[in-house]
Amino acid sequence: MTTKYQLEPLTCPSCAMKIKAALGKVAGVETVEVLFNASKVVVTWKKEAETVISMAEKSVEETLTRIGYPIVSKH
Repeated sequence: MTTKYQLEPLTCPSCAMKIKAALGKVAGVETVEVLFNASKVVVTWKKEAETVISMAEKSVEETLTRIGYPIVSKH
């Protein structure tokens, strides 16, 4: 299962590296792909119970906000 996050425009490639490093530490996250030019983040979740994924999604959203990359939309 994956979730795509549209962020406010990213201004530099190091932003992508910062996001990937921070989200890679969130429990339940299997992989993180940051599409710098599109200002999108694609998170692939580990195959776990639905409630665990729900909690992990909340952690990802809180992490993005905390490190300064607010979410515009999620799908």
